Amino acid sequence: MAQDEQTLSDLSELGGAAEAQEPEAGALPEPQIDDFGRSYATGKRKQAVARVWIKPGSGQMQVNGKTLENYFVRPVLRMMIGQPFRAAGRDNEFDVYCTVTGGGLSGQAGAIRHGVAKALSRYEPSLRPVLKQGGYLTRDARRVERKKYGRTKARRSFQFSKR
Repeated sequence: MAQDEQTLSDLSELGGAAEAQEPEAGALPEPQIDDFGRSYATGKRKQAVARVWIKPGSGQMQVNGKTLENYFVRPVLRMMIGQPFRAAGRDNEFDVYCTVTGGGLSGQAGAIRHGVAKALSRYEPSLRPVLKQGGYLTRDARRVERKKYGRTKARRSFQFSKR
């Protein structure tokens, strides 16, 4: 019984050892890279959900098995997807493979941009402040407002006729 008792000084020594094992507050998290050298993230926008994998390469992008130019015909949407790479200064350094479902083309492009930014910050945690400042890591939570009964659309009323 006497051997089981500990003094206060013994307990304070244990507390010091536990504090030494904790990481520093300013330390960057570990990069999250799988066995194939890829980093994965999920991006969302409106009803669209994009699963994005990035790995070092020549800058090729594949969306649902098609090239970026064949999937997104409008140049504005292609430019939108490349914004996180340009903000981080990593143009044409990563290959992107993603699958996207739901929503329209604009929502899908926004979901891919969100996923690319998250995957990039997981691959290189030092890029997180730059991407955060640009607003690429923030999920745009706006959705389509639902239609109400007694209305034509969400807010529009039926046309009024005096006669």
